[in-house]
Amino acid sequence: MSEITGQTGLRHGATGVVNESYSFACMRCGHGWEQSYAIEHHIDGGGHEFVQYVADGRVVPSPLSRPACQNCDGHVVRIMRAGQVSSVQGAARRSRPVPPAGPVEVPEVPAQTREPHHWHLSDLLHPFRKAS
Repeated sequence: MSEITGQTGLRHGATGVVNESYSFACMRCGHGWEQSYAIEHHIDGGGHEFVQYVADGRVVPSPLSRPACQNCDGHVVRIMRAGQVSSVQGAARRSRPVPPAGPVEVPEVPAQTREPHHWHLSDLLHPFRKAS
């Protein structure tokens, strides 16, 4: 998930870069996506360390602070390790499509052909009678 890249490819003022990738799933609309970030470590004029998240060449807010769905702009977003969304999407493409559920067909029950048996008290007591 993370990789320290050292000094190569650093933007101006960065002392180090860590690459992170995350999977996101919106709990509001179900949209899923993945994003990779270069997390640049910097030191300000006062000697304090800070980080900048860079995605697609742009400085962006930390995805861990308050992620927003790219589809519905909702903020109830689950963050997972990288590869979760692509593995689910790949599995969905490999599986056969499932037809939509339709009405359940109930088999027709054939009409009763014999008369219902009427029980008598003597029939119910038969097993308890002594054999003579």
